[in-house]
Amino acid sequence: MTPPSPLRAEAIDLVATTLLGRANRLTRLLMRSGAHELSRTEAGVLATLSEGSRRITELAATEALAQPTVTQLVDKLEGRKLVLRGRSGDDGRVVLVEITELGREQLEELRTEIRANMREALADLPDTELTELAHAAQTLGGLIEKLQPPRDA
Repeated sequence: MTPPSPLRAEAIDLVATTLLGRANRLTRLLMRSGAHELSRTEAGVLATLSEGSRRITELAATEALAQPTVTQLVDKLEGRKLVLRGRSGDDGRVVLVEITELGREQLEELRTEIRANMREALADLPDTELTELAHAAQTLGGLIEKLQPPRDA
């Protein structure tokens, strides 16, 4: 493999050192912009569960949290009727967590509010910057797919 050109290496370094921090800050700012029933961590867990039920260990790995932390979080979400625990049909020893309809509703309310706040912030951007962000959003989607570990069967 040939080394990247200096300009490409500089671009890679810029993205590698700034993107994650800026994306996290953007998320925090958008989460702060209203009164939410869900924390950022709760929303992340519910978003993951909206893709399908998961084991606690799988949730912990996906959300980059310690297993005891996820267990406590699931307990809290279950108490608020946002998730349910159930046994796997394939292996009765396996406990799976799934999102409830109420959990889906609260997650969608949060997403709707955040999208509205984001649209408002984007409305004043020049067309060129908006186009750049649209391309960046598509590129991020591909990067996420590349980094996403395969789900356990």
